[in-house]
Amino acid sequence: MQTVFQIHTDGPGLYDFTSTVADWVHGNGLVTLFIQHTSASLLIQENADPEVKTDLSAFFHRLVPPTTDPSMSYLTHTYEGPDDMPGHIKAALLPVSLSIPVSNGRMALGTWQGIYLFEHRNAPHVRRVVAHLA
Repeated sequence: MQTVFQIHTDGPGLYDFTSTVADWVHGNGLVTLFIQHTSASLLIQENADPEVKTDLSAFFHRLVPPTTDPSMSYLTHTYEGPDDMPGHIKAALLPVSLSIPVSNGRMALGTWQGIYLFEHRNAPHVRRVVAHLA
């Protein structure tokens, strides 16, 4: 069984879509999530303290700043904006797919785990995540 989730983003950050996936899964098996974009990622992360999202966003912004930062002057793919190539680099460092066991209609996530789309671009986007349950 497959579906596509569309996740609307408003700029950089982590967007929780755990409940969307939870409402879709059933039975027993493995749900695989795959994002169809090259400048966004998927993460399983803590869902209790919002500071975790803030700190992760700040860390990756510091690790891979926009191309307007002098430390990024070596990059040549800059014509799509100063956040584009850094978005590709972040997506290369972070997962673009996740696999989560499903038992008795529930994902086997830990108590404090949630599923996030990590948007790396500044502009709003509609991101597509393909889900496969087998």
